[in-house]
Amino acid sequence: MSEGKDCGGGDALSNGIKKHRTSLPSPMFSRNDFSIWSILRKCIGMELSKITMPVIFNEPLSFLQRLTEYMEHTYLIHKASSLSDPVERMQCIAAFAVSAVASQWERTGKPFNPLLGETYELVRDDLGFRLISEQVSHHPPISAFHAEGLNNDFIFHGSIYPKLKFWGKSVEAEPKGTITLELLEHNEAYTWTNPTCCVHNIIVGKLWIEQYGNVEIINHKTGDKCVLNFKPCGLFGKELHKVEGYIQDKSKKKLCALYGKWTECLYSVDPATFDAYKKNDKKNTEEKKNSKQVSTAEESDEMPMPDSESVFVIPGSVLLWRIAPRPPNSAQMYNFTSFAMVLNEVDKEMESVIPKTDCRLRPDIRAMENGEIDQASEEKKRLEEKQRAARKNRSRSEEDWKTRWFHQGPNPYNGAQDWIYSGSYWDRNYFNLPDIY
Repeated sequence: MSEGKDCGGGDALSNGIKKHRTSLPSPMFSRNDFSIWSILRKCIGMELSKITMPVIFNEPLSFLQRLTEYMEHTYLIHKASSLSDPVERMQCIAAFAVSAVASQWERTGKPFNPLLGETYELVRDDLGFRLISEQVSHHPPISAFHAEGLNNDFIFHGSIYPKLKFWGKSVEAEPKGTITLELLEHNEAYTWTNPTCCVHNIIVGKLWIEQYGNVEIINHKTGDKCVLNFKPCGLFGKELHKVEGYIQDKSKKKLCALYGKWTECLYSVDPATFDAYKKNDKKNTEEKKNSKQVSTAEESDEMPMPDSESVFVIPGSVLLWRIAPRPPNSAQMYNFTSFAMVLNEVDKEMESVIPKTDCRLRPDIRAMENGEIDQASEEKKRLEEKQRAARKNRSRSEEDWKTRWFHQGPNPYNGAQDWIYSGSYWDRNYFNLPDIY
């Protein structure tokens, strides 16, 4: 590939920020010759974390790296931190919560399941954060992460257990676990959980993704709350990708309305203006329906075509966030964003500092990224067998697995079960690490 020469570590620029790669070493394989149905028909209604999937359905990232994509729009956290009005801060946090799931659009490859004890770190001086994550449990699979602003303006942390269910034509992923953002200058903490993600048409037809469910962001200092509804697409696709909701104070008074699409943008507007627009829109829809007398067919799994690609902007609205366009080679590169493209990048200097448990050093993901699909498949099988053998040995010797960088405990703000960062990762003192690869 012509971009191949850009795939090394990249040259350091004069400002100290590394030039990141803009392409993977090899484009993705076609999945057309593989039938996912032959594997999945045995699993209807089962939880998918127990099933070994062929590597062809993966993308060359670990779930720990995929989680790191929450950080792509970190500028929204920095912006929130700089604002003096708590409602404006909540608007930015809501935009960040929506932007955190935007990279899932058209990402139909499955990330690799992290091995127990696997870690991932990312330092982005240009975006002003560093992050560490660890796979802290295998059954159920739980990934914990902890990110901090390089200017000590925020801490962002959580633990995610992606509960996967197969429903015949679709796979549903419910990301259980609390996400917490602390704005240190304001002494504020916000918590929320992510919406449910569903991949449709996994048997036949074009794969497509929707996210649905309510996301409730709570400001634990002021009692303000933002309730966002990620809408299921509905019968004629009218609601596809739509997100809307309100910021309200602790007495439930609406302070502001938010609307947009998680694949595109988020706006804020005065709640009375929004409610009037919604009422009018509903009236127009009903009139259209009555004039057409549409027969409602059985609900299809085919991807609906939305009424229009973009969001109608209500007069008086303020833009909070807009997605950056995907790179031109994204379709050949697992539909990665520019941010995702660099997550598995490694150079000699980095290799000498990161711990041996970092997933950049994981051979099956590296082989897949390099386009060596058979080797990736063999390595994935070897690593899974090695993990099973290690688990057997531990149960024989009645030895418990000890997590290295996180410990279990209640979330300090809502009391939910959580995994809290224990500290000292960035001291770079990596002794007695497990040999997982």
